[in-house]
Amino acid sequence: MIVNTAAYHFVALDALQSLRETLFERAQQQGLKGTILVSPEGLNLFLAGTAEGVDAFYAPLLADVRFAGMVIKRSYSQHLPFARLKVKLKKEIISFRRADGQPLDYPRSPGVAPKTLARWLAQGHDDAGKPVVMLDTRNQQEVAHGTFSDALTFAIDKFTDLPAALEPHREALKDKTVVSFCTGGIRCEKAALWMVNDGMDNVLQLDGGILAYFEQVGGQNYEGGCFVFDERIALDPQLRPLKDEPLPPLQSPAQGRTE
Repeated sequence: MIVNTAAYHFVALDALQSLRETLFERAQQQGLKGTILVSPEGLNLFLAGTAEGVDAFYAPLLADVRFAGMVIKRSYSQHLPFARLKVKLKKEIISFRRADGQPLDYPRSPGVAPKTLARWLAQGHDDAGKPVVMLDTRNQQEVAHGTFSDALTFAIDKFTDLPAALEPHREALKDKTVVSFCTGGIRCEKAALWMVNDGMDNVLQLDGGILAYFEQVGGQNYEGGCFVFDERIALDPQLRPLKDEPLPPLQSPAQGRTE
């Protein structure tokens, strides 16, 4: 069984080339495949391998005071969903290009835990009685695989397109509790921070994104799967990979339609 991990952590980093080489060597030694992004604002990791290899890679990382608060989300598959190991240097671990949406420059915007959000969605409002609007910060390709029921989604191709796409909806959202979400939490963290700094004081971020919600809650109030950036294509609410699922058996005409 392959363990697939997704993790990120915003923290000021320097000596990036040295860190890149260290992480590459450590992941290679453990036989891991996937992608690590290293930037002045932190790390973003998508790695897969054996449970032993994954644990051996992350243990010294979590022991480093800079990354002690990193949350690692795990899912499982029969096959490695990555063809090779890549460790890249980037200006941002997720490009947003907004000075008012940079986590190193401002306190983290408020979040909501998956189980609390599930309760709000089930009862139709938050604990203050305000309607909850789920705001999808992902692109249209990802949204096509699934999203929260009745979520506000946008036909955007890049995360940097989000501010312009949101603008026409701001007035309608002002009396509601807006929960920003994405796959693993990194985009909704930047998006929520930008919205708060831009005058929206009613915005929260879904802690850990869709993957944490699936892990802790399952598919409650969610429709479809969650697109992931590897060969699994998407995960269902039980964190099972779409591509690994067996094809349904062919039906005979007596059993039903076959076309």
